[in-house]
Amino acid sequence: MSNADPIELEKFSQLAHKWWDPNSEFKPLHEINPLRLGYIDGIVKLAGKTVLDVGCGGGILSEALADAGATVTGIDLADKSLSVAKLHLLESGKKVEYRKVPVEELAAERPGHYDVVTCMEMLEHVPDPAAVIAACAQLVKPGGHVFFSTLNRNPKSYLFAIIGAEYVLNLLPRGTHDYAKFIKPSELAQWCRDSDLQVQDVTGMSYNPLNKTYALGSDTGVNYLVACQRG
Repeated sequence: MSNADPIELEKFSQLAHKWWDPNSEFKPLHEINPLRLGYIDGIVKLAGKTVLDVGCGGGILSEALADAGATVTGIDLADKSLSVAKLHLLESGKKVEYRKVPVEELAAERPGHYDVVTCMEMLEHVPDPAAVIAACAQLVKPGGHVFFSTLNRNPKSYLFAIIGAEYVLNLLPRGTHDYAKFIKPSELAQWCRDSDLQVQDVTGMSYNPLNKTYALGSDTGVNYLVACQRG
């Protein structure tokens, strides 16, 4: 539990009952989920793959991965979020293994076990993101793929992700993000290389406030996804 921020865990626990409400504070996650899933599936073809979703929260991505034909394990450290994820399986009928376990601990338990590891919108919420990346690299099979998504650190991301999203457009609760924890693509790429992960692709995700839609593209100034392959 050393690589977890109790304040961050409590923040998401307070909202846990709203995970599956598409009009709640988690609305952005519901809206970007098809983009995330399409990005991952376009690179690895999820059907038949064993997948680990690190920082799964209430299971929005985990269930989508399972729906795409993968055998999915979701891990998180927030009890309430995991309870919501497990309860939602009764409603959806999907099959996902959910566990409360630190990713570093699971890496020691299941090294080289997964075809694919995803870690989305989590790195900016932990004290030591490099350790999470190293654990993800340890968990994936040689030749397997690891996917990250996080927020860039620059004036534009501060303006859009904090001022815009939290204070102007009210897309997210105020205090959702800490700008100091945002991660530049160059920093993430270095941590990946240090963990024997080869960066294959970096793709931006942007929000258009006029038509209220998200899209993938070349603009990595705010949100971005990274696809890696283990050497």
